[in-house]
Amino acid sequence: MADHCCAPPPLNLGPRQDVSVFRRVLWAVLGINAAMFMVEIGAGLAAGSASLQADALDFLGDAANYAISLFVVGMALHYRASAALAKGVTMGVFGLWVIGVTTWHVLHGTLPQAITMGSVGFAALAANALSFYLLWRHRTGDANMRSAWICTRNDVLGNLAVLLAALGVFGTGTGWPDTIVAAIMAVLALQGSATVVRHALAELKQPAAATA
Repeated sequence: MADHCCAPPPLNLGPRQDVSVFRRVLWAVLGINAAMFMVEIGAGLAAGSASLQADALDFLGDAANYAISLFVVGMALHYRASAALAKGVTMGVFGLWVIGVTTWHVLHGTLPQAITMGSVGFAALAANALSFYLLWRHRTGDANMRSAWICTRNDVLGNLAVLLAALGVFGTGTGWPDTIVAAIMAVLALQGSATVVRHALAELKQPAAATA
């Protein structure tokens, strides 16, 4: 139904929206995420932390998603919605992958290094907070814009959770806090995936005249 509360209204990326600003923001957050992936994947493997490894791959996935957004920005709504749909599916795959990694760490009884988790977690939080700030003004745009903002919103929440996990590992001497946080990150990814896919499908169903 056209008036369904979950269906977004027709949105166009026309002259009134500053495409160049959004493109510059995407380049900035792309660089931030690519750099943090390199930092976190090394630290996550060295520390034996499932949550850090999950967060690192999230950075990698976001960098790829921002690259897709850069490619389609300024195109017709149909193409932007298609890109957002692909990103939503990717977020869902990431969530399932995190569940697999978390299960592996549970079975092997991994004890991560809390100090490394905490220090790298603070750096990741700062990077994502900057990305969140840069993307804030675009959070109510089309599905392509919303998907970029949702990715970053989930990353900030995930970074806060990693810091809590580091405190938990340090205080308990067990790996369970790290495991729990990794599972929460998987749920966030799956939830974000469902939101992005729903909005993208709604835009794809709009009449051709509204998707120019």
